[in-house]
Amino acid sequence: MRSTRAATAVERLNRRAETQQYSMLKLSDERLQLIQRVAGKPMEKIGQALELDEFVAFVNAYGPQTPRRVSKLDVQFEKNMRNKKTDAAE
Repeated sequence: MRSTRAATAVERLNRRAETQQYSMLKLSDERLQLIQRVAGKPMEKIGQALELDEFVAFVNAYGPQTPRRVSKLDVQFEKNMRNKKTDAAE
């Protein structure tokens, strides 16, 4: 169960990268490491071996990022918040 979060993070990375070239390696001391496998090349270790939480944060920040979806309501809310801040400052 512990490595489920890590495996899910690697799956999200593969979807963002639109390939299935990333995987994780679980070491004997329970730390995790991200690896990249490209056909015709040896396995490449990316980064250092990390604890679970650090590994998930690293994988989530690695590679291409999906753009944040912003709705019209979000835009209006942020605009209202900026207006409230300027009104309070005066």
